[in-house]
Amino acid sequence: MKVELAKKAGFCFGVNRAVELAYQEAECKEKPVCSFGPVIHNEEVIADLQKKGVSVVNNLEELKESGCKTVIIRSHGVPESVQKELEADGRKVIDATCPFVKKIHSIVREYSLKGYEIIIIGSPDHSEVQGIIGWSSPGHTMVISDEKDAEELNLSGKDKICVVSQTTFNHNKFKYLVEIIRKKEYYKTGTVKKDTDLVIHNTICSATLERQSAAAQLAGQVDAMIVIGGLSSSNTKKLYDICSEHCKNTYFIQTKEDLRHSDFSRFGYVGITAGASTPNNIIEEVQKYVRNEL
Repeated sequence: MKVELAKKAGFCFGVNRAVELAYQEAECKEKPVCSFGPVIHNEEVIADLQKKGVSVVNNLEELKESGCKTVIIRSHGVPESVQKELEADGRKVIDATCPFVKKIHSIVREYSLKGYEIIIIGSPDHSEVQGIIGWSSPGHTMVISDEKDAEELNLSGKDKICVVSQTTFNHNKFKYLVEIIRKKEYYKTGTVKKDTDLVIHNTICSATLERQSAAAQLAGQVDAMIVIGGLSSSNTKKLYDICSEHCKNTYFIQTKEDLRHSDFSRFGYVGITAGASTPNNIIEEVQKYVRNEL
């Protein structure tokens, strides 16, 4: 069996930075340490950090009850109000927000202050999107995730619009939804909006685009595709969707243990990719297991 890893797979810059910061704090003397939400969306990493003394709190009330002296802001970021409260609370704050996500915070804050309506393209319940919402003006922010949402957008009376994206959104889907927004604006006014009135920021990070492209290319060549990542990882789910479009035998796993009862004997060529929150050691374990055991 031929086994090939996608050219781009696993930890991205933002995730790697967040994990390194979390492990550094796990070794510090200012205990106890906690993260505001899971540092990244990978259950294996979070479990290991908990063993090393980094617990997870999900809201400000839990944080107050935890007695934590150090709080780590997750890689997905938090709303502006939460960040201000964390920084004013006297605790040591480690901001592990991905720099690409921080850039989106700055964009929506800037354009909100200028009176723009903000459209966020992404998963409405995702922690990154919830954080982005918290940096824009209440009542002037909309989240869309699919064609139906885009078609149902009511842009009546909204003369200035700024569009951004969740960093891990599907690139092709983003472009498609943006075109729906552009057409709605054209049919409403009969003219193409000026760039100053309809501002499009493609804030999908370059690592996401590279990972999705590499996964799609490999999935189109193999007999079976394995996608590794946390069950709560949005970018891994999107990788799975992309790979499934190109390869009908696509498997979503967290670790090699999920392959224990799988039969790969009918496959001559197996591809592997991994989400941005998947550590290299898990990727290597899966590769070795597929080569030697399946």
